[in-house]
Amino acid sequence: MAAESPAAARSVLSLRNAGVGFHGRSLWSGLDLDLSPGEFLAVLGPNGAGKSTLLKVLLGLQRLDSGSAEIAGRPARRGSSRVGYIPQQADMPAETPLRARDVVALGLDGHRYGIRMHRRRMRRRVDELLEKVGASDYADEPVGLLSGGEQQRLRAAQALASEPTVLLCDEPLHSLDLHHQQGVTRLIREQAESGTAVVFVTHEINPVVEHVDRVLYLAPGGHRIGTTEAVMRSEVLSELYGAPIDVIEHRGRLVVMSQHFEGHHCAPGHRAEEPLAPEDPRVGVGPHVHDDDHQSHGEHGRSA
Repeated sequence: MAAESPAAARSVLSLRNAGVGFHGRSLWSGLDLDLSPGEFLAVLGPNGAGKSTLLKVLLGLQRLDSGSAEIAGRPARRGSSRVGYIPQQADMPAETPLRARDVVALGLDGHRYGIRMHRRRMRRRVDELLEKVGASDYADEPVGLLSGGEQQRLRAAQALASEPTVLLCDEPLHSLDLHHQQGVTRLIREQAESGTAVVFVTHEINPVVEHVDRVLYLAPGGHRIGTTEAVMRSEVLSELYGAPIDVIEHRGRLVVMSQHFEGHHCAPGHRAEEPLAPEDPRVGVGPHVHDDDHQSHGEHGRSA
């Protein structure tokens, strides 16, 4: 039996020959990945390439067609406290009958059955999480009256409540203004620095590129894993797309261009992945696993 590699031995997330598809169409296959504690992985690619499906697999919401997926040495499963999840921002209705602190509390025992956490201990932990994400000032405000950025901070607190080994982020900066993008990015970076492995699905790498250790790029022609410098190159993306692609660095940003699309990672004609709504109650209010349904992706680049 072959000896386990050093990377695999310390891995908190492991994919082995993993593959998945829908209706006879393969999204990705032969995917091997080991993620170490504190590592920050950005997942890029066009619509329909399988980015959100990867998160569903790791959340235990989607079965693989081949291979295996493990979190902290165990098969990925639904409701695991080892996994935190921050979804895309989606405004909660104004009439949502919850306060900000109630949303955070769902991350502590929203997935449990039977006896709940002691009320005093619960409040203390919720207060700690609210302070961690900078949301103490509106802890008792109705969640539906908060801004998108404020709601996203609460989702981050909810995801961090179980002190996860792996933090999954599905376009968490989408639709946020620059100020709130920076705030949420800082929270995620700090969590990685504390030892949590981060899987960050994004169409726009600029806000996080300085924190990224490796990139997983999913595309019609396969996938590539490596540093930003190794993956975000004209020859690599041209091979993945089967068409000429230019990657240009401009004022510290990487711009991806071709004859068919400019500044995007969207190839025409790709169908979005099959929807699969999560049932994990810890995902609670607000979080939903989104399909790759965005129409534009923007630049991918390196912040100045």
